[in-house]
Amino acid sequence: MPFEFERQKIRDVILVKPKVFGDNRGFFLESYKKTDFIKNGIDVEFNQDNHSKSTKGVLRGLHYQAKPHGQAKLVRCSRGRIYDVAVDIRPNSPTFGQYVKVELSEDNKQMLFIPEGFAHGFVVLSDEAELLYKASGEYAPQADRGILWNDKDINIDWQIDFEPLLSEKDKIQPALKEINKEELA
Repeated sequence: MPFEFERQKIRDVILVKPKVFGDNRGFFLESYKKTDFIKNGIDVEFNQDNHSKSTKGVLRGLHYQAKPHGQAKLVRCSRGRIYDVAVDIRPNSPTFGQYVKVELSEDNKQMLFIPEGFAHGFVVLSDEAELLYKASGEYAPQADRGILWNDKDINIDWQIDFEPLLSEKDKIQPALKEINKEELA
């Protein structure tokens, strides 16, 4: 099988490790194969692909789309190095408000599957980073929402020793406890 699927401490979040075939010419890997993903519990129809580029110190997130426009994501860092974070915002989940954090990089070539019902964010550790990700739903501007990146109740350990670069929107996001639970997945 061209992938290894590793469930994280929040079981619905899955680290995907592709098999990489490399030699002196470069490398090849399959980044997505529907049948393998379905066999391993990721039965999602991806409808949109996104590509972002950010410089060192940029922190994007924590973003999600309000019901009924939730998105599952498959995130990969094709250039550089990041910490990628998924926060469980499913109100009836036993892991509500908990998070998973993994390092994604061009070197490890791993991907993180984040199911619907999670907020997503990342911080750039290298000089630049590019992320490629698939989303199960199309972007819906009217449903665009976020949670404060340093929400004290979630208490994400970003493992950074610098003040992150944030968008104006991300500086003023509400804490999770301030959000109307009806908007969450």
